[in-house]
Amino acid sequence: MYGICKVAAAPVRKEANHRSEMINQLLFGEALELLEQKTEWCRVRSLYDGYEGWLTNHLFKVEDLLSAITFDYVAADLMNTIQLNGQTFYIPQGASLPGFDSNSKRLWNTEYLYKGSYRNIAEQNESTIKETAKAWVEAPYLWGGKTMMGVDCSGFVQIVFKVAGINLLRDAWQQAKQGTDVPSLEESKENDLAFFANEEGKIIHVGILLNYKQIIHASGKVRIDAIDDDGIINSDTNERTHRLHSMKRYF
Repeated sequence: MYGICKVAAAPVRKEANHRSEMINQLLFGEALELLEQKTEWCRVRSLYDGYEGWLTNHLFKVEDLLSAITFDYVAADLMNTIQLNGQTFYIPQGASLPGFDSNSKRLWNTEYLYKGSYRNIAEQNESTIKETAKAWVEAPYLWGGKTMMGVDCSGFVQIVFKVAGINLLRDAWQQAKQGTDVPSLEESKENDLAFFANEEGKIIHVGILLNYKQIIHASGKVRIDAIDDDGIINSDTNERTHRLHSMKRYF
């Protein structure tokens, strides 16, 4: 059985409990597969990135004919409006627009009328990454978050790249397995991703290179800091905060 998220941002939890850690969010329009049910809770798998977790069943619509629905468009502005039966609500950047018709502006369920800006992610557009990423500056850090109201490092990167037409996995260590290697910071270019490791060598952080001297990333908040061969230097305190592990290119 399959479904489509029907709220702006649905919390996906580690366990079937409202007190359990939020490990991810599903944004409006994202498709999911139902794996298991416990009363109001469902264990689901995102069809975008394969990420699994627990979601309450009132946050999505069941869709048996999911294969007939296209997912080529996403919401492009930081916040975008949708009308449902005459009432307006808001969805965040990177939300999917399943079945979107660019003429009628209706979605797969014609009760939804999309009023925001949109982008066709079937057409990769690297030039949008820097502009999209910079619009998130000062967004607060939130573990598991993927919206302007709260985002973690890999969620930030995933959404920015989604708007540009690049499908990245959810966690930083997963994203580091995608793309092609960039040998050195001097050989890096705008929009490459830089990954950072802890003392055990485990990748725990990711950011987007603006150039070989600057990086934008979510650490406390979305911010722009300095980077060198050793890692990130906080632009406010001049302290080193993250140790550089590797870099990848996706275009």
